[in-house]
Amino acid sequence: DIASALAWARTRIDLMDARVLLRHVLQCPASTLVAWPERVLAAEDWAQFADLVARRHAGEPVAYLIGAREFYGRDFLVTPAVLIPRPDTELLVELAVAHFAGRLRPHVLDLGTGSGALAVTLALELDGAEVTAVDRSREALWVAMANATRLGASVSFVQSDWYAALGGERFHLIVANPPYIAAADPHLEQGDLRFEPRTALAAGPAGLDDLAEIVAGAPHHLEEGGWLFMEHGYDQASAVRGLLADAGFADIASWRDLADIERASGGRWRGRR
Repeated sequence: DIASALAWARTRIDLMDARVLLRHVLQCPASTLVAWPERVLAAEDWAQFADLVARRHAGEPVAYLIGAREFYGRDFLVTPAVLIPRPDTELLVELAVAHFAGRLRPHVLDLGTGSGALAVTLALELDGAEVTAVDRSREALWVAMANATRLGASVSFVQSDWYAALGGERFHLIVANPPYIAAADPHLEQGDLRFEPRTALAAGPAGLDDLAEIVAGAPHHLEEGGWLFMEHGYDQASAVRGLLADAGFADIASWRDLADIERASGGRWRGRR
């Protein structure tokens, strides 16, 4: 029964993870697990649940096991081809909405879209936004396109290494959650990170390579007065502000996430002087 299944799983994995996995197997709401602990599991459900628990015990992320993760109140499909969306990244959405809500048809670029969490969310949260999402990975773009279709978001997808395939196109807003972990960081061999695409995580000796490339290219793709917002590591805010200053941005700032860590930085492109 449900109670026995969860009790068995608790000896191997976290109870919260076990509940999520069992709900996935039974395709039921959380209330079912509480209201009917005596419900008997079919043999195939037991087998599927046991397999998922074993894989989670080996470290595989829950999001990959169930194929989804919530972001900004919506469920996004995820596969091992994309980074798992995280609550920290919702800060970029909040910044975009704060700066562009009510603006007529903002032209938005999401660099390294992955699952499409940012692009799709901004297309739905910013009324009339024209959103372009790029990723160098064709497999990631298939996931992002599926999410846009499922959630009813109008997004243009382009396979591109950052700005390479965008020509001279310019935007009012650029957002990016690029790789920003140092290549030798031991955390890459721990927890969920072991299973996520390394190219979506690591960026050079100090983790700043892709952030620097994004900042350097932004002036060629931002309208005058346009904004660039980027997520980065817990100890990189000062370095990223320096990159923005060197590139000629104004109104440079960093913003803190729910853990009070400077998690995003950005600035306004004032145009060439």
